[in-house]
Amino acid sequence: MALETSRDIRILREPGVYLIGRQIVDTAELDRFLADHGVSWQSDTEVAGEYLTETAGRVCYMSFQRPRPGGNSAYLHHIKEVGHGSVLEHAVWNFLITGVSRSLTHELVRHRAGYGFSQLSQRYVDESVAEYVEPDCIAEDPGLHALWLDAVEYVHAAYVKLVEGLARKFESEPDKTLRRKLARQAARSVLPNATETKIFVTGNARALRHFIEMRASRHAETEIRKLAVAVLRILQREAPNLFGDYELIDLGDGTFEASTPFRKV
Repeated sequence: MALETSRDIRILREPGVYLIGRQIVDTAELDRFLADHGVSWQSDTEVAGEYLTETAGRVCYMSFQRPRPGGNSAYLHHIKEVGHGSVLEHAVWNFLITGVSRSLTHELVRHRAGYGFSQLSQRYVDESVAEYVEPDCIAEDPGLHALWLDAVEYVHAAYVKLVEGLARKFESEPDKTLRRKLARQAARSVLPNATETKIFVTGNARALRHFIEMRASRHAETEIRKLAVAVLRILQREAPNLFGDYELIDLGDGTFEASTPFRKV
């Protein structure tokens, strides 16, 4: 959600999450492997992440000829039940996340194992377009909102003036791209943590479950909790056999937390 204000400051209060990449299964190669080992098998799921997770688990015990009743759903339920989480690392998704603050991404990139991150660069991207993320607890109070907006407007104006002044300072630099970078990388020092950013995130199912359990919690900061819940909702539609065990609990303030009986898989 974005709000336009009279001061031409664009305020964002909800993250944007785009699932833009998922895996595929090369069934011909899998069939060739099975034939080479004198067995035949096929999963009943069409979700590549679920299919690959089950395949990885079956390789561990070469259990292709002994499928459990209930298909992929029952198999992955058992995987979560016994905590055999390493096989979940073979299922991978790619997300593009927008409308979040630098405060959030400072926390997000702490989730290092099982992730890849590529974030918008303030050295190369002009931040003179005013986009900032306002915390809900400030937005709901008119007095605090006005104070926050005054602060954001002030530092944004300072950034714009610094870029202009630094551009003049470095005007003798013949490389136009370098000149802009030198100006922006210095001017960004005044930008607040509320500055909106965009980040491309790749994560495997096990890492994503850890993120959801840590951040879709009532004890997590509100902004990142909203993001974790948004990611979970997408993954529950995308791969219900891997993420369908989570229940969303209404916290009574417009936000939710996630709960599962299979923590730390």
